[in-house]
Amino acid sequence: MLLVLLRFNSLTVRHSGIIVGVGPAQSGSGAVRTADTDDRPGVARTPRAGDRRAAADRRSLGWLAGGLATAAAAAGLLIAPPDAVQGDAQRLMYLHVPAAWTAYLAFAAVLASSLGYLATRDPCWDRRARVAAELGVGLTTLTIALGALWGRAVWGAWWAWDPRLVSTVLLLLAYAGYLAARRVLGEGRGVPATHRVGGPAAVVGVAGFALVPLVHFSVVWWRSLHQPATILAPDRPPIDPLMAAALLLSLAAFTTTATWLFLRRLAALEPTPGGSVPTAAPNPVETR
Repeated sequence: MLLVLLRFNSLTVRHSGIIVGVGPAQSGSGAVRTADTDDRPGVARTPRAGDRRAAADRRSLGWLAGGLATAAAAAGLLIAPPDAVQGDAQRLMYLHVPAAWTAYLAFAAVLASSLGYLATRDPCWDRRARVAAELGVGLTTLTIALGALWGRAVWGAWWAWDPRLVSTVLLLLAYAGYLAARRVLGEGRGVPATHRVGGPAAVVGVAGFALVPLVHFSVVWWRSLHQPATILAPDRPPIDPLMAAALLLSLAAFTTTATWLFLRRLAALEPTPGGSVPTAAPNPVETR
């Protein structure tokens, strides 16, 4: 997991694209002059090579995510055999488990980014923590919804007071509260308040990660309806190779898609100089 997080952070740094103003805009142009804009006389204002390359890399990552998702769907629905006990209901595993795994990665990114912000007070780390938390909350919600469907098919109930279920809901509430706290502190009002929001949010982001090992090891520490780890447990019967391949493909598809969404959302949150938004140049007025 550490290697995945290091690669995740390197992609984030490469594509963060911090915009720095280098001079005033031309009078009456209605455009904001930035470091990612070509301002040479007589040249149309277009993004510079670095920004175009970042956008191209995001598109390539999106295509890769789509290809992996297609392969994972084919493997999970058509190639992997049904479970001997659960039948076709077991195929929900190829969505449920990768959603939970990717949520763990997202919350680990919140932890790393929050520590980075506390160490440097760099707003870039705060934005990364926010985006990772948004992804983690969405993925945890998906995990719970898929788990309810799977439980209804296998256990005959949508919900059970199971340690894994209860701890997962607590995890969701903790990070939903993290996002709500950011909004209350001013971020949702569109007011630049990074330093007012970032400090308390970073503390909550670090503390909230304590729930992740609680969720993961709940099936070991307490009696649970959920089975312990299958692939990583040497003393359990091995999973069918085709099932394992379909699961690994789904894990790759979810992780790649989450990384793509992370980079797109992060690029959308990058501020313009002074918090302004570039506007289109006004139409010229014909004079005689």
